[in-house]
Amino acid sequence: MSGLDAIKVRVEADASVSAQNALPVLNEIRFALDKLASDGENTVIDLSAIPFSPGDRERLFNALGVGEVDASVNALGETRIRETGYPGVWLVEHHAPQGEPLATHIEVTRTPSLLITPEQDVRASAAALAEKLA
Repeated sequence: MSGLDAIKVRVEADASVSAQNALPVLNEIRFALDKLASDGENTVIDLSAIPFSPGDRERLFNALGVGEVDASVNALGETRIRETGYPGVWLVEHHAPQGEPLATHIEVTRTPSLLITPEQDVRASAAALAEKLA
């Protein structure tokens, strides 16, 4: 063990340095829209993993604006899916059953994955309706 190992180190964040990530995220969304338009490739951006300075997240949401679609899914907590002012860009907010936020994503896609009906559910639905009509 060297003498350096005995030195206690404490790391402090500099409050004057802020993580202004709204603009980089908007650029990432722009590139994702290009990929969606050219190749049909979907992109998910996990906003929960990106550090935002105070007010930065709100700047991002304001820049994206509000679209025409607003949906919620209630399964093990509410998930709210909102179209932004840019078609193909969706804000997806997941909450725990008690209401606290769990994760926030931006999905760049034609239809958010949570709103796509699984194939097995479609088959079960067809069978159930056929049985009801019989």
